[in-house]
Amino acid sequence: MELALFAVVGVSVIVTVAAFSKRLGIAAPIILVVVGFALSYTPGVPPFSVPHEWILMGVLPPLLYAAAVNVPVVDFRRNIGAISSLSVFLVLVSAFATGTVLYVLLPDLNFAAAVALGAVVSPPDAVAATAIGKRLGLPPRLVTVLEGEGLVNDATALVLLRSAVAASAGGLSSIWAGIGDFGFAVITAIAVGLLVGAATVFLRSKLHDPVLDTAISFVVPFVAFIPAEEVGASGVLAVVVAGLYTGHRSASAFTAQVRINDSINWRTISFLLENGVFLLMGLELRHLVENVDTALLSVWDAVLIGLITTGLLVLVRFAWVTPLIYVLRAKVRYQDLRTQRFRLGLDRIKAGGFTNERKRRRHRRAELLYRRRRADVEQLRREGLGWRGGVVISWSGMRGVVTLAAAQSLPEQTPYREQLVLIAFTVAVATLLLQGGTLPWVIRVLGVQGRDVAADQRELAKLLDELSGAGLTILEEPAECLGAREEVDPDVVERVRQSTFLRSELAWERVRALGMSEEATPQLQYRRLRRAVVEAERDRLLVARREGRYASRTLAEAQRLLDLEESRLRPRLGER
Repeated sequence: MELALFAVVGVSVIVTVAAFSKRLGIAAPIILVVVGFALSYTPGVPPFSVPHEWILMGVLPPLLYAAAVNVPVVDFRRNIGAISSLSVFLVLVSAFATGTVLYVLLPDLNFAAAVALGAVVSPPDAVAATAIGKRLGLPPRLVTVLEGEGLVNDATALVLLRSAVAASAGGLSSIWAGIGDFGFAVITAIAVGLLVGAATVFLRSKLHDPVLDTAISFVVPFVAFIPAEEVGASGVLAVVVAGLYTGHRSASAFTAQVRINDSINWRTISFLLENGVFLLMGLELRHLVENVDTALLSVWDAVLIGLITTGLLVLVRFAWVTPLIYVLRAKVRYQDLRTQRFRLGLDRIKAGGFTNERKRRRHRRAELLYRRRRADVEQLRREGLGWRGGVVISWSGMRGVVTLAAAQSLPEQTPYREQLVLIAFTVAVATLLLQGGTLPWVIRVLGVQGRDVAADQRELAKLLDELSGAGLTILEEPAECLGAREEVDPDVVERVRQSTFLRSELAWERVRALGMSEEATPQLQYRRLRRAVVEAERDRLLVARREGRYASRTLAEAQRLLDLEESRLRPRLGER
């Protein structure tokens, strides 16, 4: 009963803080840490200490999966250089740099154990950064890089932590054994993730019951995590790969209803888990401080070392990101030159002619590859990362979920264990309050320009025109499309055609509306008038429900249809 009560109170606090954080302009994780710390000193609230296995095995897999399924694979691929640099190499450099400092400051700590703590504090948690970035309208490429880093860096840190703990206990014979262990963990995890992703997507595509499909989707993260961990690979990376694969294949393998359900379900799960962990983070601080053995190292000394570690991590991140920005810009120029040479090579082959069908097919595939490369270069140029973007990335180094859980997974025999956990918590809290609290101010001062809403809407309208053109070609032979021998009623064909035109024209109406035109366009008038009709229909439905003249299942179906219609007619961008 007590656990259920705490769960209800926790969810209530999370929802309340999330609602008010938007008005205050402060990220919810920051407020939740402070609220949790205040609640820990409330009379009647017991000390909190959540086992690290609950976080690493129960919370982290669904959190990462929920984020991975929503990351476009195309954007991930285009920014793989920046993401891998931040999530792999920067994590390794940060871990060894902080490990060296801790090794010097704590004389009883061996170097491998010091690197283990460095691995604990090295991966930033992109939850707060991306939440702030999306709310303030950061450029999409910046958000993609931060999200991609947050997905992969956890795997790097946890694999390094495992290797460092094994080395500390004498389980690894040499540095090459550690490198081999790291490589095995990564390669095997990718294979497991792809296998689980392909198998579950195939299975879910054959199901037509949304309840069964949802049930399977909930266990996918654990199906990827558990076998990868059992064979000594990175379960976290396996979950990320499975999520990326599922998100990429969902457009072709799943129905629209499945995609809608997945979006709502995983957004809810992610919201509760993310914010719940930050609330627990504040609640655990009191218990953590009270259990520190001051004979070895005092609480304030541990906090001071944590602040020194925080400063070092910030400096290392700035030192790494600054040259990275220039390397990425040079890489775009190099890719542009390679793409131009590739085009010239294709033109020479085409001029020479095709001697057989096999060469013709190879040329078509090469043309497709060229168009993809050209699109990549143009997109990266439009969303180039300048020095302002570099500052934002450098300052988005907040630590969170993984740091908290991984710190508590350190072996009990580790010297200064309680102090090391407190140091990790200090780093997490300091970065969350300092960097997370000031990141909105940094973004505003730098004047980082977000996405161009009008340009995005114009691009959407062009895409819908292209899609409509492809769809309308079907209506040239409606009988063949339906597989019917009888003649199709021309009125039916015209209604389908007008519905297709309407969607495209609505997109262009929103483009015109973004031009700050005060005149209500016909399509906007249509939407408002249709919404008024739906509202009148809903009022009548409520009357029918009160009168009880219809079966409840009939009323529920009518309610669903009205909800779908109202959601389609909800106010769009630029409407008044």
